[in-house]
Amino acid sequence: SDYLRTLENAIQFGKPVLCENVLETLDPALEPLLVKQTFKSGGVECIRLGDATIEYQKDFRFFITTKLRNPHYLPELQVKVTLLNFMITPAGLEDQLLGITVAKERPDLEEEKGRLVQESAANKKQLKEIEDKILEVLSGGEGGSILEDATAINILSASKQLSVEISEKQKIADETEVKIDEARNGYKPVAYRTSLLFFCIASLAEIDPMYQYSLDWFINL
Repeated sequence: SDYLRTLENAIQFGKPVLCENVLETLDPALEPLLVKQTFKSGGVECIRLGDATIEYQKDFRFFITTKLRNPHYLPELQVKVTLLNFMITPAGLEDQLLGITVAKERPDLEEEKGRLVQESAANKKQLKEIEDKILEVLSGGEGGSILEDATAINILSASKQLSVEISEKQKIADETEVKIDEARNGYKPVAYRTSLLFFCIASLAEIDPMYQYSLDWFINL
């Protein structure tokens, strides 16, 4: 089939492949691939896929996704793959909905929250760079006392001063973020109930598969 030919080319040239929307059973032809049933032929690593023998490149990657909300895979399949569940959790959805609600009702708070997150990341990066510079100076001595190296002393002094300034900025940012979070928490009941509503709607699929609703659809209501 077409998808097997696509797989053959990807295996041969070491490219990644994404197989989407699978159900709870997989094509038996994929078995050698799932268990990486390779063998040597003429000193080259190969694998059989269907009736074809293909040169196996180590950079090849195979990803499989499903749209099933709660798929049940047989144990013998689970041991051949690495299962990752990307289904959103109630707590994760509540946090996401809190941000959406605050952005709608108090865009100033959400904008300031985003700015502080970026500032905090930048401060931590600068502190790490200062730490690395100090370690470089301390380990760069040529056997003499660092106290006799004027350049090293100046670098260490400037680094210490900059570190203090950044730490003070981070302290102010942390205090501001606490106040913003307190204001945002006023909208938590809305986010909590909205999250419950989504999972109630999502559970309708257990009554009839026809009732399938995406998170994007729900958020845009």
